[in-house]
Amino acid sequence: MLEDKNTQKTSLAELGEFGLINHITQYFKISHSSTIKAIGDDAAVIDASKKQTLLTTDLLIEGVHFDLSYMPLKHLGYKAVMVNLSDVYAMNGEAEQITVSIAVSNRFPLEAIEELYAGIQLACDTYNVDLIGGDTTSSTKGILISVTAVGKANKEEIVYRDGAKETDLIVVSGDLGAAYLGLQVLEREKQVFQVDPNNQPDLDSYTYLIERQLKPEARKDIVGLFKELDIKPTSMIDISDGLSSELFHICTQSKVGCKIYEDKLPLDPQVISACEEFELDSTMVALSGGEDYELLFTVPIAHFDKIKGNPNFSIIGHVTAENQGLQLITRANQEIELKAQGWNALKA
Repeated sequence: MLEDKNTQKTSLAELGEFGLINHITQYFKISHSSTIKAIGDDAAVIDASKKQTLLTTDLLIEGVHFDLSYMPLKHLGYKAVMVNLSDVYAMNGEAEQITVSIAVSNRFPLEAIEELYAGIQLACDTYNVDLIGGDTTSSTKGILISVTAVGKANKEEIVYRDGAKETDLIVVSGDLGAAYLGLQVLEREKQVFQVDPNNQPDLDSYTYLIERQLKPEARKDIVGLFKELDIKPTSMIDISDGLSSELFHICTQSKVGCKIYEDKLPLDPQVISACEEFELDSTMVALSGGEDYELLFTVPIAHFDKIKGNPNFSIIGHVTAENQGLQLITRANQEIELKAQGWNALKA
C-alpha cells in the first residue's frame, strides 16, 4: 500500500520543548521502587539502595551510526536503548532506569518523534526499565540520540574486564556476524533502490540478518542464567565493536593472552550463506563485524560442565599467558596473530 503523502504532519515548533516532552512521555510507566522521581522536575531522584550503581552512556548520530533510508524510527528508538542495556548486562548488573536526549532538525514532524519514542517505550516495557529524564533540542541537520542507562548490582557480583586468568575458558553467548551481514544486505538494497526506485527487494532469505541489525536484543537473560548455574565470570564485555576488538580489551586489561579456535566460532546458517553470496570470509565477519550485542566472558575451567552443551553458550577458546599474545587457531591448525579490526568510532 502506498503511503499517503498528504497526511497532515505536526511541526515540533507548535508544541515547544516542554509540550513535546509531555507529549512523548505521557504513556511511560514507572516499575522500579528505586525510581523516586522520574520526569517532571529539575532532576530525577533514584534511591541508591545498598547496591552499587552502574552508569553507561552512548551517543548515536545519523549518518555515522544509522541510516534512516532503511532504519525505521521505531527500530532506532529500540536499538538505542539496547546499546546501553547491553553494557549494564556486561557488568553482570540489572538495568533499572534510562535517560534519553535527542537533537532533531525541523525535517522531523511530531509523528516521527512519536515513532522513535514508541520504540523506546517498547524497549522499556520489554526490559523493565524506567524512563526518568533527558533533554530535547534542535539540530542543524539530522538526528542525534544520547541514552544513559542506570543499573544496580551487588558489589561482589559485578564483573569487570580485568579479571581473566590463565586457563580460563573463553565463552560467547548466541552467534556472531549476523548484524554486520544484515547491514551489507540493507546497503546493497539501498543502492539498488537508488538506481531503480520501482524495484521491490526480496528480503525473505535475510530475515534473521536484518533483524539482528535493525532490532538487536540485549542479553539480560544471560545474567539470569549465570545465577541459575551459580557462575560468576572472571571477566566480561559486550560485543559491540567486534569479537577481536573485545578480546583485546579483556586481554589487555587482564594482562593475559588467548587462543581462539576458528572452528568453534558460532555462526548462523544465514551468516554462512550470506558470506558465500557476498564473497566474504565468515571467520573475519565473526571476528570483526560488530553490533552483535552478545556477551563475551571468561570462566574458570572448573565450570566446563556447567557451560558445555548449553544452547546459549559456545566455548571458543581459552586464556593463556600474556607473552603468548592473542592467537587464532585455524581449521588447518595454524596459529595466526589476532588483530583488532572492529568498529572504530573515531575513524572518518
